[in-house]
Amino acid sequence: MAWKRTIWGGRATVHRALDMAALVATRWNPSIRAFYQRLRAAGKFMKVALVAAMRKLLTILNAMVHHGTRWQSTAEVAA
Repeated sequence: MAWKRTIWGGRATVHRALDMAALVATRWNPSIRAFYQRLRAAGKFMKVALVAAMRKLLTILNAMVHHGTRWQSTAEVAA
């Protein structure tokens, strides 16, 4: 029998905010969407893929804060 991991601990307010942001990003952000779909195609559960998208989004946001940059969509970068 395979063990199922559970998510617990951490900051609930941050987790809720990232959960909703990642959910929206998997629908509208091209890079996060491709990442999420790749994980789902590989057989990952929806919640596992969503938590991975949350982590990726948090990494991007931390880098933005560290470098003092604003969010740039792929359309803005290409222009």
